[in-house]
Amino acid sequence: MAAEPVNVNEFSALARNALPKMIYDFYAGGAEDEWTLRENVAAFQRIRLRPRVLVDVSNVDLSTTILGFKISAPIMIAPTAMHKLAHPEGELATARAAAAAGTIMVLSFSATSTVEEVAATCDAVRFFQLYVYKNRSISAVLVRRAERAGYKAIVLTADTPKLGHREADIRNRLVVPSLKNLEGLLSINMDTEEGSGLASYASQTLDSSFSWKDIKWLQSLTSLPILIKGILTAEDAELAIQAGFAGIIVSNHGARQLDFVSSTIVALEEVTKAVRGRVPVLFDGGIRRGTDVFKALAIGAQAVLVGRPIIYGLAVKGESGVKKVLEMLQDELELAMSLSGCCRVEDITRSYVQTENEIIRSML
Repeated sequence: MAAEPVNVNEFSALARNALPKMIYDFYAGGAEDEWTLRENVAAFQRIRLRPRVLVDVSNVDLSTTILGFKISAPIMIAPTAMHKLAHPEGELATARAAAAAGTIMVLSFSATSTVEEVAATCDAVRFFQLYVYKNRSISAVLVRRAERAGYKAIVLTADTPKLGHREADIRNRLVVPSLKNLEGLLSINMDTEEGSGLASYASQTLDSSFSWKDIKWLQSLTSLPILIKGILTAEDAELAIQAGFAGIIVSNHGARQLDFVSSTIVALEEVTKAVRGRVPVLFDGGIRRGTDVFKALAIGAQAVLVGRPIIYGLAVKGESGVKKVLEMLQDELELAMSLSGCCRVEDITRSYVQTENEIIRSML
């Protein structure tokens, strides 16, 4: 009998063994040379903690609120595509695990279960991720369906006017299943003759003309708050606030779009300084440890979103695997807070971390 994983990273190796190579590579891979993919994780390791001692940490509370919704810990589930490639129960299992953990799941636009099926599987707060297609009526229909199904926010993914160059998918001639939310709305031939079926699909559907001037159209579709995902710079953070977004998610799309952009933890500080607390800032990319969550919170994120580890947990153990990944991260965060002298999420401030540049300057 194989040993049980004792940390989130160990789920990755187990998922590699559990999944067909084409599917594992799809989940695990990044764009081009995958420099940013590696950097998303490695950059956390260059940030040092500055713990305080002799603090009463006999009662540590991880709970926080996002857009007014209370969650058990500042750890949410990021939108990731096609969960049924990882496990037969797909997004339904992930949704149940999120509900059990008391957190928010962001359902992917590219899910293999419909918004209605996920909503019916359990009672929980969840958000819906949106891409804007060339046929914008499709995006409009899905926004309205999500609102009717009880989703509490829309998450606009803004960094994908075109699909990134994902070489593993091209090499493997990735074949993807039909996207359940689009049945009856769209018929596309996913050609794999020249490489990735997903790339073929994206080239036919994604609206590369969508820009800041179109945000009012999106806002006119729904009364739900809309967050924007994919912000990496102060300039775009300011534009997002001016456009009326309810929140910002710092993300480089799991390093699957443009290679050689900053890791998200490096970009986070630039964005939080520009935002100055005017809207919530969430963080997506590279979280593998509770200390990573702590570092992101210290640099200004209100919560983090976790993607690949959720998929790996799902692939290995289904719903219970997703629960275990969330539990591990929560337990590690609680320990990091205790050992750093923080009793509440609000106690985690910038003074608890030291970045690489600050370490270098301290030596001069």
